[in-house]
Amino acid sequence: MTDMLVDMLTATRQARILDSLRVDGEVTVEDLAEQFGVSLSTIRRDLNALSAEGLLRRVRGGGSIEPDKVPFSDVQRQQRPEKTRIAARAAELVSDGDVVLIDIGTTTALLARELRGRRITVITSSLAVIDELRDDDGVELIVLGGVVRGNYHSMVGALTEQALAQIRATICFLGTSGIRPDGTISDTTGMEVPVKRAMIASSQRAVVLADASKFPGVGLLSVCGPEELWGVVTNEDADPATLAVLRSNDIEVMTA
Repeated sequence: MTDMLVDMLTATRQARILDSLRVDGEVTVEDLAEQFGVSLSTIRRDLNALSAEGLLRRVRGGGSIEPDKVPFSDVQRQQRPEKTRIAARAAELVSDGDVVLIDIGTTTALLARELRGRRITVITSSLAVIDELRDDDGVELIVLGGVVRGNYHSMVGALTEQALAQIRATICFLGTSGIRPDGTISDTTGMEVPVKRAMIASSQRAVVLADASKFPGVGLLSVCGPEELWGVVTNEDADPATLAVLRSNDIEVMTA
């Protein structure tokens, strides 16, 4: 068997593994090996390769999308100093009078804290951002409607997307599950992706906030390619190869 044919078979098998994940949410090494008629070690190599690309998260015995299994409060404690520095750097991009769209996420919630007291308008689908700004006299806070996802403190759905279609923001700040080596912004949860895309479409500039652990991070679903972004704010130790790809797409890369 030629190397080219082996590569084609591997790519086809890995694509079908991702299809299984999208349907079932979780797969096991044993089930996949039986399904494709290959060895356990072959499947493990496939899962490791897909994990390295940020297309799935490895779990004991297999792979999983695992959306929202970690409570929001626990995620808030992860990489807290790094996220705080990113939030402070991102706040420097906001000027008085701006209309600012803020996505869900733990880093974006820290950004909202940095924006307290500013003479700006903030529009958000994040309950955590609302908690940070609802008693602030300087910020005009506009809350997007929608279905509340209590496990990740967010609002989603058709109402959210319809509201976003009616506005025009100066800048939006997006959270992400991962940034792939080719610069694609990804997410783990299908119902969040249309909201993120609507935020990008409604903004003059789109900026992603991503700590170094998000390179490549996780996320089977593509939110957008690098060509749709204006900037990325991350840590100084983020993957240099991916940062180079972002810069090659004329994205403003800012480190903190």
